[in-house]
Amino acid sequence: MAKVKLFMIWCSPFSLRIVWALQLKGSNPIHKKVPVLLHNGNAVVESLIVLEYVNETWRENPLLPEDPLERAIARFWARYDDEKVLPSIGESFMKEGKEQDEAIVKAKENLKYLEEELNGKKFFGGEKLGFADIALGWLAHYVSVFEDVADMKMVTKEEFPLLSAWAATFADVPIIKDNWPSIGKLIAKFQASIESHLSKMYQVD
Repeated sequence: MAKVKLFMIWCSPFSLRIVWALQLKGSNPIHKKVPVLLHNGNAVVESLIVLEYVNETWRENPLLPEDPLERAIARFWARYDDEKVLPSIGESFMKEGKEQDEAIVKAKENLKYLEEELNGKKFFGGEKLGFADIALGWLAHYVSVFEDVADMKMVTKEEFPLLSAWAATFADVPIIKDNWPSIGKLIAKFQASIESHLSKMYQVD
């Protein structure tokens, strides 16, 4: 088998998607920088596209179901994360005061659709971890980091019981658990990011 190189940023949730997928497929990439997959001398970019490439190249442990409708649904939730969930949570993290409160309300509205989708399911695709779970998996680790750094509360067991249960189940999968970045390093990284962002916001020319 040709060597696989993954150019990634250690704290990027987009990069983590590819790490998890490759581990599930039994491939151990050589880690580089920036989220780009290099396979057989060809570069593949954008995390969801790379995720599909990994799934189609390594056939074992398929991440997408055979049923066309179920495949479309999995892709929808992955795209929903990139277009709605992640940006809204990121905005909550970078705001303060009233603006943060408003951003949290918007983020929770997006999360409620995930909560509804998980009704009666262990994972987003059913009983088996799959494409949508990999795409949304950052929620199981990063939300608590953002909550700690920004001193806010986004996801509680009372408000999001199904999403909280899914996050705990996902995070406990051995391959996932073994490839999380250090919580301490993430907190330090994002603490520095938010301090830099806020200092620029309040900088007087």
